[in-house]
Amino acid sequence: MRAILVDDEKANLQNLQALLATYCPMVTIVAITSKIEEAVRLMQLHQPDLLFLDIQMGKQSGFDLLNLLPEKSFEVIFVTAYDQYGIQAVKFAALDYLLKPVNPDELVLAVNKATDRIKHKTANNQLGFLLQQLKRTDFSSPKIALPQLNEIMYVAINEVVRCESSNNYTFFFLANADKILISKSLKEYADLLKPYGFLRVHQSHLVNPAYVKSWLKEDGGTLLLNNGHKVPVSKPNRESIKLALGK
Repeated sequence: MRAILVDDEKANLQNLQALLATYCPMVTIVAITSKIEEAVRLMQLHQPDLLFLDIQMGKQSGFDLLNLLPEKSFEVIFVTAYDQYGIQAVKFAALDYLLKPVNPDELVLAVNKATDRIKHKTANNQLGFLLQQLKRTDFSSPKIALPQLNEIMYVAINEVVRCESSNNYTFFFLANADKILISKSLKEYADLLKPYGFLRVHQSHLVNPAYVKSWLKEDGGTLLLNNGHKVPVSKPNRESIKLALGK
């Protein structure tokens, strides 16, 4: 698997090179650069399978590079210091990212996932989705990418009724009655959807308050949703949830 590394800090490039050589021998680094303009030329020249890309690069960003590339048949792993806006966008697109300093175990996991995806597709639709989201001026109802075995569904957040944990998986229940199983934990989605008003009412349940019909007093506290589902509210959360719902 051929890869290009793009980061505006030389030390970060050297560190990532060393980690890949040690832990990911299946990756062949064909070029490295610290400049967006050079990265465009190198990407077109080498046509790599995988791009390791920093988000913040001085006055430019890794997103600028992606916008300059007409063909996006490669996989991307973002490697970045914590950047709230950039990371949120990447998470919504269900793309992989690594925080600096890079953890070797997380690097191996991300590379293995990229390898699997490369085997099964020719175009990276997630990158197109990411760039569309970044261009939006109306952020009231963005979409979220929900990766499944054979497809990636793009769902408007206001169509998500609730999420339910199932071990390390999460079920998404949608307004059209679809039920989607995703191989990520509920905690990850709770953090991602919190800014949009979603409430973690229970260790196993995340609810969109727009779909709450009433508060039932059964079992100490249960939410009745518009679709007829009943969701338990854990005892430690009852007062805060009542307050959030204006009960």
